[in-house]
Amino acid sequence: MRIKKAAARIIFLIVFALVAAYGYRTLRSPQGLPALREKRDEIRKLEEDNAALQRENDYRRDRIKKLEENPSEQELEIRKKLKLLRPGETSFILPEQPGQSAKPHGDSPAPPPPPDQD
Repeated sequence: MRIKKAAARIIFLIVFALVAAYGYRTLRSPQGLPALREKRDEIRKLEEDNAALQRENDYRRDRIKKLEENPSEQELEIRKKLKLLRPGETSFILPEQPGQSAKPHGDSPAPPPPPDQD
């Protein structure tokens, strides 16, 4: 009877040691904790990118709404885009200051201005 209990304990300890070794090896492998940490970092970065895109969408939606509702805002935007002047208006083009790089022209959106303070 005592031998059976001792054998059962030894078998239990061996099984426990094997499970612990397997768990340790699995967690430390390239697909274990390092991969989990990398995936969490990637998820956080994508969530931040999504939040930035959502803010940009909200800004553009508000801008479109303002342009639809306000004819003077439409005119100002059109004149700015087409670089049109009214009779008697003067436009000044200043040279670029040293140390400032030119903004690339294209479809890249400008960052939204801070919210209006009412």
